[in-house]
Amino acid sequence: MTTPASPYAVLAEGLVKRCGGRNALDGLDLAVRRGTVHGLLGPNGAGKTTAVRVLATLVRPDGGRAAVAGHDVAREPARVRRRIGLTGQYAAVDEILTGRQNLEMFGRLFHLGTRRARRRAGELLERFELTEAADRPLRTYSGGMRRRLDLAAGMILAPEVLFLDEPTTGLDPRSRNEVWEAVRSLVAGGTTVLLTTQYLEEADRLADRVTVIDRGVRIADDTPAALKSAVGGDRVEVVLRDAADVPAAAGILARVADGGARPYADPVERRVHAPVTDRVAALIEVARSLRDEGIGVEDVGLRRPTLDEVFLRLTGHRTGTGTAAGTDTGAVTGTGAVTGTEQRENAA
Repeated sequence: MTTPASPYAVLAEGLVKRCGGRNALDGLDLAVRRGTVHGLLGPNGAGKTTAVRVLATLVRPDGGRAAVAGHDVAREPARVRRRIGLTGQYAAVDEILTGRQNLEMFGRLFHLGTRRARRRAGELLERFELTEAADRPLRTYSGGMRRRLDLAAGMILAPEVLFLDEPTTGLDPRSRNEVWEAVRSLVAGGTTVLLTTQYLEEADRLADRVTVIDRGVRIADDTPAALKSAVGGDRVEVVLRDAADVPAAAGILARVADGGARPYADPVERRVHAPVTDRVAALIEVARSLRDEGIGVEDVGLRRPTLDEVFLRLTGHRTGTGTAAGTDTGAVTGTGAVTGTEQRENAA
């Protein structure tokens, strides 16, 4: 397992946790390098929150072992707790108090004493850009400001490892971006972050590495770029004005498709795409051919796989944040294109 000098801030091997007669964690392996953001992805019920609760010493594992910041979570929970912070899905701050009062209260709860708690509150308010709102009641804060204050509360003891369990749930895009910037600032300061999320964009934007879990086990672990490359490479995608032009467009994309691959075509969405190797040359050829043949388009461009597609391919579950390619239905005949139905059958 890890030691204080280990390159891993979090290391779990064969972690098991039984809940309600089933294994919420069923032999989970996890390795999180120091000074990084590590995304933990999975559908509802996959075991993400249970894993965080075990690693944060809130519940004891029923099997396997885990270490955080060089200390065993089962044998040395007090030492682990002194080195971690935890922010759950919902802000754990007091609506009646001001931002400053909230942070000072957390400081006293962590036995900093009045003077140190006041000084630490001031430092965190400045770090999370909340100084101007510090003495306003929390009920006047926006969602993003509340979550930033919640992150600040989790940093009272300047933890080595911060667990963020779906920290942007329910936030609007602007507030979510504010939280992302705060997380990046924490990591730049040396904190290791383990992030659970169902927002695939969030993991893609923040995480240096991603572990995908399902039914309590790890099913994939790599960088976001490597996971997306495993699903497929670059592709040219065309969205047509008229569904009647789908067969002709599929024929054009077949000429530039990588390795003679058959284009994917969906007449319902009037969309056709195909994998390509020479991205720029393929895009130019497709655009020129569409123009020459008088085919009207709404959009044409280069696309790369998304984590949504990775998630769907690995787990068979939708994320609820978008539709992955290959889930559509449709039929195109006489073009050599793969239809949505065929692609789904091939994947099975």
